[in-house]
Amino acid sequence: MPALRTALLQSSGELGDAAANLKILDEAAARAAAAGAGLLLAPELFLTGYAIGADIARLAEPADGPSARAVAAIAVRHGLAVGYGYPERDTERHGVLYNSAQLIGADGAPLAHYRKTHLFGDFELRWFTPGDLAVVQAEVDGITVGMMICYDVEFPENVRAHALAGTDLLLVPTALMHPAEIVPQSVVPVRAFENQLYIAYANRTGPEGAFEFVGLSALAGPDGVARARAGRGEDLVIGDVDPDFLAASRAENPYLRDRRPGLYGPLV
Repeated sequence: MPALRTALLQSSGELGDAAANLKILDEAAARAAAAGAGLLLAPELFLTGYAIGADIARLAEPADGPSARAVAAIAVRHGLAVGYGYPERDTERHGVLYNSAQLIGADGAPLAHYRKTHLFGDFELRWFTPGDLAVVQAEVDGITVGMMICYDVEFPENVRAHALAGTDLLLVPTALMHPAEIVPQSVVPVRAFENQLYIAYANRTGPEGAFEFVGLSALAGPDGVARARAGRGEDLVIGDVDPDFLAASRAENPYLRDRRPGLYGPLV
């Protein structure tokens, strides 16, 4: 099976301006496609910015809203799948907002939709409702792709649930702040190694309101090595998700096979 070339967009875009951020996403998709990528991942809340405060009520959209349709057009135009974060308004529950991520296929069809399950900090806890579905998956070019958002990946049980469900590539749109650099530098590669999967971790960068995002986006492999890593500034980094290497690594490192679940019951 051929590798899935994966591009990570490291950018904070334009605060509160979905149209400008869609343009940035379109330009990144063009560059990613030109480099042979079949998938592009943008950061957490990329379509609106993170430090939007009370504007979130105005900027949030349904999962099938105008921005989702614009992303679908970008995916079709450049022939690659696109994952991105955005604030979601639940059309069935008035006033309920989620910190969500969506994956759109190269044909423009929605593939997966995820609501952040572990909310972080005062801003998120004030405005968002936590999601209640830990494992969301889709298939891209024969690769089983899972989704979560930022803080979610810092909980080992979360990533292990994806590993047990057969996720090959875990997409993690992120808004990681200083001084938590240990997460992309150490935690994400270790999560990839201990669960024998790839993790694509796409972060925001630079100052935004009261926040300071650290960049350091990475595509980590099942050997705990980053196939691609950004610095601190705006960037587009690209690496390959190799299913043959993944299969060989899983045979060499049988953590999932050697588990003893009967011992772990007290954890939950």
